[in-house]
Amino acid sequence: MMMDIFSSFDDNNFTLFSFSYLIWIFGVLPVVMLQNVFWCSNSRLSGLMLSPKNFMASQVMRTFGKNISGFMNMVISIFLLLIMVNLLGLSPYVFSLSSHLSFAFCFGFPFWLSLIFSGSFYNVSEVISHLLPSGAPSVLNPFLVLVETVSIGVRPITLSVRLAANMSAGHIILGLIGSYLSVGFFTYSTIILVLLLCVQVFYFLFEIGVGLIQAYIFSLLVSLYSDDHPS
Repeated sequence: MMMDIFSSFDDNNFTLFSFSYLIWIFGVLPVVMLQNVFWCSNSRLSGLMLSPKNFMASQVMRTFGKNISGFMNMVISIFLLLIMVNLLGLSPYVFSLSSHLSFAFCFGFPFWLSLIFSGSFYNVSEVISHLLPSGAPSVLNPFLVLVETVSIGVRPITLSVRLAANMSAGHIILGLIGSYLSVGFFTYSTIILVLLLCVQVFYFLFEIGVGLIQAYIFSLLVSLYSDDHPS
């Protein structure tokens, strides 16, 4: 039994589906889905599995990331992985990885740093030129460079906090509603129980949508950051 609602974020409280090998299994699944065209024939099931890949590929094609070798495959893989992890975290007795800042930071920071290093090795002068907008007054140049440097430097933090905060907030609310509902079976009236049950079901469906949207936003922002890469 958990002492408080925040105990749901402690992996030591779970004994089912909390093993570390599941992380590796769900890490390999995006690769399998990306490369299944080599061993799967065209069917409705394969088309359904390829629809998230094609959707994210169309988003990356709108950015400069389409010109970076292997960038599209990485973004699609992290998109599929986040969808699986976010939906898996909504299952009973499953440890929610995406609600932890360390999990999101392990994906946001390497992507951001790889774009910075790749751009610096390719054309460092063009990377530095992005720190100063064209046509800015010369008096504001030092401040604009400082502001732009800070905004670029906090990108991995904002990526990680956005994903972790949205997912953890949803799990906390679901846990609170579930605790009231479990107690209400013995104390509340039938009308209140039905109302709480409807709220629980509606918010659970809402969290499924949030999990899909957060995976899309995370991947989309990573692809948009590639626009600062030198051409």
